[in-house]
Amino acid sequence: MSKKKIRFTIVIILLFILAIIPLWASRYVENVCLLVCAYMALASMWNLLAGYSGMVSLGQQMFVGVGGYTLAVLSMYYGLPIFLSIMIGGFISVFLAILISFPIFRMKGVYFAIGTWVIAEALGICFSNWAYVKYGMGIFIQPSQKMSMSTIYYAAAIICVGSISVVYLLLRSNLGLALMAIRDDDVASEMMGVNIFRCKLTCFLISAFITGIAAGVLYLNTVFIQPFEAFGIGWTVNLLFIVIIGGIGTLEGPVIGALIFVILQQFLSEYVGYNLIILGAITILVIFFAPKGIIGTFQHKYGFELFPVRRE
Repeated sequence: MSKKKIRFTIVIILLFILAIIPLWASRYVENVCLLVCAYMALASMWNLLAGYSGMVSLGQQMFVGVGGYTLAVLSMYYGLPIFLSIMIGGFISVFLAILISFPIFRMKGVYFAIGTWVIAEALGICFSNWAYVKYGMGIFIQPSQKMSMSTIYYAAAIICVGSISVVYLLLRSNLGLALMAIRDDDVASEMMGVNIFRCKLTCFLISAFITGIAAGVLYLNTVFIQPFEAFGIGWTVNLLFIVIIGGIGTLEGPVIGALIFVILQQFLSEYVGYNLIILGAITILVIFFAPKGIIGTFQHKYGFELFPVRRE
């Protein structure tokens, strides 16, 4: 059997498993699968920025907070349909990305990372002092109609599959080639005619939109949002862990990484205060013994990619 047929068969099996999980799984298992799907989408967007475009962002939580708060405000104060509120959260995240793109893209490397983090921290402070969203006490998310766990799960699964598909198609396009060229050498790519600002902006907007709607689905599941948690650096730390152990710069890395992270999160939830130490230790071990991550090491050894982005 050819590699193409093997890839197609594996993808069909995975999609089938995603589709039937609510039919047999318990509520707990369904909730875990929901978290895995949502984190896959979030990590795929961070990987698109850092792994394929060279934009290491420490402020991805700004879009998480904006997406979650948009859902909370529109559902609680205005009674809008829940999925419409989630989509609007994605578009407001895009608007925020446009506002900050002009100053933030003037920064490179560590300055870009710190700049995005500072913006996220500033938003957290603003929301914690905003009476409209009940200051730092947080706000409940109240859908106009009750939603089942299966409905929320399918929403997360669709966003997960959609995010991976978007990244795959993007990287196989001319824009994807331009982004990887910018990552490797921005000066040389600009001399070859690549419009660096336009390419980075497109990538940044896509990441903001999908991060915003994925966060909306996550907060729809938790039904409560609080500013210092929503805009906290913990989100980016989690995404960084997922991408590093899975394999940065690979499409499959965030998939495996998210699965491992959520399972570890469930087992380590009883060890509050030690869970971050354990996750940090695992990250260091992976960096030492498998610097390309689980998927990157596997691909290097066996030469098989489930989602190859190199065009033949």
